[in-house]
Amino acid sequence: MRIARWSLVVLACFASALLGVWVGVAWLGERTPRAAHSPTSLTAAAGTVTPAVVAVRAYHRPQLAEALEGRQLTTGSAVIISPDGYLATNNHVVEGARSVRVVLQDRREYDAEVVGVDASTDLALLKVAADVLPTVTFGDSDSLRIGEWVLAIGNPFGLTSTVTTGIVSARGRSIDVLEADDRIESFIQTDAAVNPGSSGGALVNAAGELVGINTAIITNSGRHEGYSFAIPGNLARRVLDDLRQYGEVKRAVLGAWVQGLNHAQAQQLGLRSARGTLVTEITPGGPAALSGLAVGDVLRAINGVPINSSPELQEQLSRYRPGQRIRVTYLRDRKQHRATVVLRDKQNRRGLLVSDTSDDLLHRLGFELRGLTPREKEEYAGAGARVIAIFRNSPVAATGMETDFLVTGVNGVPVRSLTTFLSVINQEGPLLLRGRYPGREGEFYYSVQP
Repeated sequence: MRIARWSLVVLACFASALLGVWVGVAWLGERTPRAAHSPTSLTAAAGTVTPAVVAVRAYHRPQLAEALEGRQLTTGSAVIISPDGYLATNNHVVEGARSVRVVLQDRREYDAEVVGVDASTDLALLKVAADVLPTVTFGDSDSLRIGEWVLAIGNPFGLTSTVTTGIVSARGRSIDVLEADDRIESFIQTDAAVNPGSSGGALVNAAGELVGINTAIITNSGRHEGYSFAIPGNLARRVLDDLRQYGEVKRAVLGAWVQGLNHAQAQQLGLRSARGTLVTEITPGGPAALSGLAVGDVLRAINGVPINSSPELQEQLSRYRPGQRIRVTYLRDRKQHRATVVLRDKQNRRGLLVSDTSDDLLHRLGFELRGLTPREKEEYAGAGARVIAIFRNSPVAATGMETDFLVTGVNGVPVRSLTTFLSVINQEGPLLLRGRYPGREGEFYYSVQP
C-alpha cells in the first residue's frame, strides 16, 4: 500500500509538471510576436504580387549604329496597378520607343500605349486594352523601416517572374542617376538583387503591398553588386495619378533652393544639431518669398515631416499640387517659426484644385479632390468632383472608398461642381457621399465621420 501510494504521488507530480510545461509553451506561443516580416512569411506576398508584374519590350526605330550594337530593343518590367489595364514602369525603359509590348506571367501579350512619362522621377504610365487583370495594391512607403524585409519582383536577363528578397537599407537616397534638371531622387535603398530587365518592377513589403518601383543599381560591372534603388510608392502613386488624369505631372514648387545642413554650418548658426536644410536662394515673388522665408533660414519640416536634405524636400513637395498650402517649420536666429506657403507651378501660377479655406478640411477628412475636365463632364454626366488621393488611416480611408470615385451627391444635395461639394462639406456632422466609379455599374455610398 505504501509503495502504491508513493507511485501515485510520483505520477501526480509528473502529470503536473507536464501540464505546467504545456501551459507555459502555449502561453509563450500566445505572447511571442509573430515574425510577420521574417523571410519565411514572404511566400504569400510573392504569390499575390508576381502575377501582376509583367515583362516589357520596347522597340525602337532602328538606326545603323543602334542596329550594329543591338540596341533597337530594350527590356524591362512593369506593374499592373489597376484592373482596367494601367501599368507603372520606368521612363528609361520606354523612352524613345516606337512601340511597346507587355507579356503577362500567364503568357498573354498586349500592345501597350504610353499614356505619359515623367523624366524627373523616371516614371512612365502604360495602358493595355484588357479587362480584369491581376493588380498590386499600393502600400504606405512612408511607414517603411530600416531593416524591414522587402521583395523585388521583375524579369532580369529575360528570366520572367523572378523574386528576390532583402531588407530596406536606407531611405531618402540620392545617387545622381537621373538627368532631368528638376530631378527628384529620394530612393529607397535595399540589398535585394536587381539586375538589367528588373527596371520598372515591384518592390513590395511583407503584406504584398507595392511600396516602390525598382529603378537603379550602383555597379561597376553592369550587374547587381549589393544595392538597388526604388522610387517610393507614395511618390510614384502621386505622379502616376497625374499622368493618368492630365497626361503630365502638375508639379508644385516652393521657390527656394536648399542644401543639407552640415556640422560646421550648424555651429556657425548656433544650432545644437545639424538637423534641417539651409535656404541658399529664394525666387523673388515666389511662394517662399511671399510667405516670409529668407536666405539663411533653416527648414526643419513640411506639414510635420522632418526635412534634412534637398531630395527629401523635393519628395515632400511632389506630394502636393500648385494651389495647395503647406505648413513650413523653420529656424531663424535660433528661434522656431512657422509659415503657411501656397505652392505654385514652375511658371509661378497657383493651381485651382481646392480653395484655401477648404484645403485643411479635406486633409482632415483624408482625401484630395479636383473638379472635372470638360471632357469628363460630358463622359460622366451628373458628377461634380473626382477623388484623386486618399490618405491612409483617415476617416475617408475607413469607409473603403477608392481613388477615381466620382462624387454626385453629399447629404442628399446634388454635386455638379467642386465648388458645390466644398460648400456642402463645410457643414457640421457626418457626410454621406454618393457617387460612382468609371467602368463600374451602380451607385456607391460612403458615410464619413469627421
